[in-house]
Amino acid sequence: MSSSEQIGPLSPYRVLDLTDAQGAVCGRILGELGADVIKIEKPGGSTERDIGSYYHDIQDPEKSLLWFAFNHSKRGITLNLETAQGKGLFLELVKTAHFVIESFPPGYMVKLGLDYGLLAEINPGLIMTSITAFGQTGPYRDYKSADIIAMAMGGSMQLCGYPDRAPLTWSLELSWPQAGAQAAMVTMIAHYHRLKAGEGQHIDVSIRDCIIWSAYPSPQSWDMLKAIVGRTGFIIPRGHLNIRLNHRCKDGYIAWMPWRGEVSKKLAEYMEEEGMEGSFSETDWDQLNVEALSQEQIDRWQEDLEKFCLTHTKSELHEEAMKRELMLWPMNDIKGLMEMPQLRARNFWVDIEHPELGDAITYPGAPVQTSEGYWHIRRRAPLIGEHNDEVYMEELGLSRNDYAQLQQDAII
Repeated sequence: MSSSEQIGPLSPYRVLDLTDAQGAVCGRILGELGADVIKIEKPGGSTERDIGSYYHDIQDPEKSLLWFAFNHSKRGITLNLETAQGKGLFLELVKTAHFVIESFPPGYMVKLGLDYGLLAEINPGLIMTSITAFGQTGPYRDYKSADIIAMAMGGSMQLCGYPDRAPLTWSLELSWPQAGAQAAMVTMIAHYHRLKAGEGQHIDVSIRDCIIWSAYPSPQSWDMLKAIVGRTGFIIPRGHLNIRLNHRCKDGYIAWMPWRGEVSKKLAEYMEEEGMEGSFSETDWDQLNVEALSQEQIDRWQEDLEKFCLTHTKSELHEEAMKRELMLWPMNDIKGLMEMPQLRARNFWVDIEHPELGDAITYPGAPVQTSEGYWHIRRRAPLIGEHNDEVYMEELGLSRNDYAQLQQDAII
C-alpha cells in the first residue's frame, strides 16, 4: 500500500476478513480507519458478489454495488480454506495478523481446524470477531437467518408500519450493517484491552442481539410499564388527537408538526401572506388550547396545510421555515440526501475512481469528523483475487512456480 493508504490510527495493523455480506461492514470500518484489511474470498469470488443491484444493471460478480459498498478500503485475495494447503497459507497469514473477522455458521471454523484456540496458539495477541445470526451459544445458534428474520425476531418490525396493518421491514438489509458497525466497535474495545493487558480474545456478535438495540427503549417500556410500544405510521397520537406527521408538497413530502401556540401563529402568517390561510384564519392562536381541540378541527387544518404545501417544493418550504423558526424538515430520498448542501459542506460524499469501469462512484464517507482527518475511504473494493500476487509472492514469498501450481489446483 502507498503511504497515503496507510494513514490512520489502525495503519500498523492487519485484518484478515473472512466475512460474507452479514459481517463485511466491520472490515470496511477497520479499513477506513487505516487497517490493512485483506478480504479472503473463495476461488471464483464471494457469494456477496451475487447480490444485486449491479453497476448499470450489468449482472456481473465484478459489478455488484453491494460488494462495492461493503468492501471498499480492503485488499482482496482468493483462498480455499477447505484444503490442507489453503489452511496452511491462512495460518501463515495469521502469524502477522492482528485481527480475524468471520461470519461462518457457528462451529465451521472449529470443523476446519481454524478455531480461535488454535489461532491464539500461533498468535497469542490475536483478536477474532465472529458475526453470526444468533451468536455462538444458545438454542438458536444453529438456526439459519436472513435480514428480515433478524428484524422480526429482534423486535424492530413490530415498531414499523401502520397500527391497523401488518408490521413492515426496511426495503434494504439493515441488520447486517448495524451488526457490522457494532462488531467494529467492540473489536476496538478488545484492541484497547490488548494494548493495556497484552491479551487477545474471541468476540461473539449476534446480529439479532444488535437489532434489539434499535428497539430502545421498548424493552424498558415493557419491563417498567408492561406497555408494548406499537406502530404509529405517520400518525402521532397526542392525547385524544391523531396528528399527521407527513404532508405532500410539489416534489415529495415534508414533516411538520405546527399545532402549538406561537409556532401555529407563524405558520398562519406564512399562509396568509400567500392568500392560502383557509381555516387557519378562524383561530386565535394566542389563546390556543390544544387539549380543547377536536379531531375535526385538526383534520381541517391538515387539509388546508397540505393544499398550501402542494404549491411549494421541499426546499422552498424548508428554507422559509428556517427563516420563520418553524418546525419543518424535508423527508429526503437518496437523491435529496446527495444534493443536501449541509452534507456537501461537510464533504460527506466521496467520489471513488473505478479504473476498471472507467468511472467514479459516489460513496457515503466518514460518519464523523475528526481533527486529524484519519477516517476515510482508502480504495475501491477489490476485484476477484486482485492482490493475490502481492500477498502470496511479495509478502509470503511463494515462488512463481508454486504460485502457478496453487492456481492450477484451485487453492487460490
